[in-house]
Amino acid sequence: MIADRLEGAFDSQSRNRGLLGREGLERGHALIIAPGSVVHTFFMRFPIDILFVARDGRVLKTRIAVPARRITGSLTAFAVIELAAHTLEHSDTRRDDRVAVVAP
Repeated sequence: MIADRLEGAFDSQSRNRGLLGREGLERGHALIIAPGSVVHTFFMRFPIDILFVARDGRVLKTRIAVPARRITGSLTAFAVIELAAHTLEHSDTRRDDRVAVVAP
């Protein structure tokens, strides 16, 4: 499990805002941006882990502890999942893994 609290960013306004203006992201919390394939960390106050996933949930690319003032993406991604820094290391999530939203 990489997160137990999900927040969706599915409209233009919430996708553009993302995590901007926040002081941090708690472990266990994820922001899902869809559709989306590129994100930036300009004006971010904390590093984040980023997953780029295909429509079927396959992990296409991972980025760990991305600091402020960076742009990263995967042109074939359908969605981006932003997590607290180092979440992916702790969960051992890698390229070609599958992620899914599962109801408790």
